[in-house]
Amino acid sequence: MTLTKRILGSLLALTVVVLGALYWLGTRDDTSTGPAAAPSDPQQRIERGRYLALAGNCVACHTARGGPAYAGGTPIPTPFGTLYGPNITPDDKTGIGAWSADDFWQALHNGKSRDGTLLYPAFPYTEYTRVSRADADALFAYLRTVTPVSQANRPPELDFPYDQRILLAAWRALYFKPGALEPDAGQSEQWNRGRYLVEGVGHCAACHAPRNSLGATRPADGLTGGVIPGLEWYAPPLTNDPRAGLGRWSAQDIADLLQTGIAAHSSASGPMAEVVLGSTQHLTGEDALAMGVYLKSLPDTPASTAASAAPVSAAAMELGGKIYRQQCVQCHQAAGEGSAGAWPALAGNPTVTAPSPVNAIRIVLDGGFAPATAANPRPHGMPPFGQMLNDNDIAMLVSYIRNSWGNAAGGVTSLEVKRARAAATRN
Repeated sequence: MTLTKRILGSLLALTVVVLGALYWLGTRDDTSTGPAAAPSDPQQRIERGRYLALAGNCVACHTARGGPAYAGGTPIPTPFGTLYGPNITPDDKTGIGAWSADDFWQALHNGKSRDGTLLYPAFPYTEYTRVSRADADALFAYLRTVTPVSQANRPPELDFPYDQRILLAAWRALYFKPGALEPDAGQSEQWNRGRYLVEGVGHCAACHAPRNSLGATRPADGLTGGVIPGLEWYAPPLTNDPRAGLGRWSAQDIADLLQTGIAAHSSASGPMAEVVLGSTQHLTGEDALAMGVYLKSLPDTPASTAASAAPVSAAAMELGGKIYRQQCVQCHQAAGEGSAGAWPALAGNPTVTAPSPVNAIRIVLDGGFAPATAANPRPHGMPPFGQMLNDNDIAMLVSYIRNSWGNAAGGVTSLEVKRARAAATRN
């Protein structure tokens, strides 16, 4: 009995030590890169912060549809429940009016609120930790100038046990280490600027990196793409995979898409169209090209998502081709070459050849609408066919375009179309 008690006591002590270590690792701060930025011209700092707010697309999560700017309330769906973007206007009681620049830096860099509360990683501090102190201070200075709005934050609606915030300490111990992004002396200034925008301010990994069952991304997985949790759109790889990624793109092609919403190989749609509209169209040409240069330096790592394995019968290809000639050929042309500057090519289009067919399905269902940008204020759109075509028709049509003109991306089933239709209704 005494031996049993000793064993149990040892196991209990070990458990306490392990939990204590996890809590310490998950709540530790990085203070080595956090001194306040050197003073600069106040108006220049504010303007710099305004630009950073656009580059980081802060409005997307902090402005509810039809609501005041930055007042919060935007639902952020996740597999674990729904969170809501907080109020970041300078209201003293419900916003960040009582915060200091140090408090704001702690949120971005260490993922903690003003009172030390651990923040849920739906706020991408896993990427924002790489933002420099000078840029954090500029962003804070800009947010101090927006109109204060008294609007209480809506609490998260998460399933158990994900609603137990203390468990974030263990998650952070496993998947988050605060730290700045040091320049690579072996690379050009342009490359380093692009990496900073992609990995930090632009937080591209939030959508374009695969996530595990606990919602975490891992640096080793890179920007190899994945389905965006809660939205059910596929974010393609940003690697140089020639089939599903950016292997056929130039750095300028990438810059064109970021600034205009259209490029030689594809056009922005779904969530990416919203990113272009609210964020990347406002990038300077130098910054957009820097992002392209950095992304073109990434290896040709294959997409993390398994390719569709559905076979395509000759009958499906014949019927899909018939629907294509009836509904699509006028814009996308007989060989899928599209019309330059108007309707994108389907041959070699990564939206079409992606491992997951969900984006192509949803565009056929709900239409394809590139964002209206300053450089392309009147983009051509594609009407929805969800009411005209049934699930089987759409499955055959998408199978046809995914396997024609040199495309070889696998077939689509009517069940996949049904699921995409349901997801579109939810969102």
